[in-house]
Amino acid sequence: MTGPALPSFFRLLRFGQLASTNEEAARLAAEGAAEGTLIVADKQSAGHGRRGRLWVSPPGNLYCSLVLRPPSAPREAAQIGFAASLAVLQSCRDLAPGASFACKWPNDVLANGRKLAGILLESRAAGGAALSWLVLGIGINLVSYPPDTEFPATSLAEAGAPGVSPDRMLPILAARFLVQYETWRRPGGFASLRADWLAHAQGMGKAIRVRLADREIDGRFSGLDAEGRLLLDGAEGRQAIAAAEIFPAA
Repeated sequence: MTGPALPSFFRLLRFGQLASTNEEAARLAAEGAAEGTLIVADKQSAGHGRRGRLWVSPPGNLYCSLVLRPPSAPREAAQIGFAASLAVLQSCRDLAPGASFACKWPNDVLANGRKLAGILLESRAAGGAALSWLVLGIGINLVSYPPDTEFPATSLAEAGAPGVSPDRMLPILAARFLVQYETWRRPGGFASLRADWLAHAQGMGKAIRVRLADREIDGRFSGLDAEGRLLLDGAEGRQAIAAAEIFPAA
């Protein structure tokens, strides 16, 4: 299936339905697919988000996964999630300038305080500290969203931009992401991304609840460290948290 014209960095592969765009992108990456290979599906039968959570994937929303081969260690490549978050936020703001958009750590984008988009990074190491490939998955609720989620969701249509199709969103997002990715690849580029991301961060400087695998802790969201870990000031002092879910403090 064909799709919209994109910058030359991208090689678009379009499908009517896949189990998961991330799974297809990972399969192609393992077979040697070039950086910039972009998988898009009209719907997914087994879409998933972080920690294997189901990502409801009816037609009309954007589901895409991009093969990347950054010359970095997996730990550093995780910072690409911040580049993607900014690209999604900027793209949605282009189409719905009247809405309020924010980045929610680590990889979500909110519209008017509700979850609009999610980002999932999956990678394979080549041995040692080298990264073989990374798949960047992005799902954006353009026209619909699941009604019963722990963190309330929304759509771009509800945020003020009805009728935006995946084919309209995709070239905007691709161009925005390419700028952010090139920024990240420059020496010291993550420092610039981090400052931009923090300027759009949900809950910055406020009390939040952090859900870890084995417990929940409360504290103040104090920023990001040089690697992108969340800095939480709480009863145990300052902690740098690499992976968790965050919510407003109860």
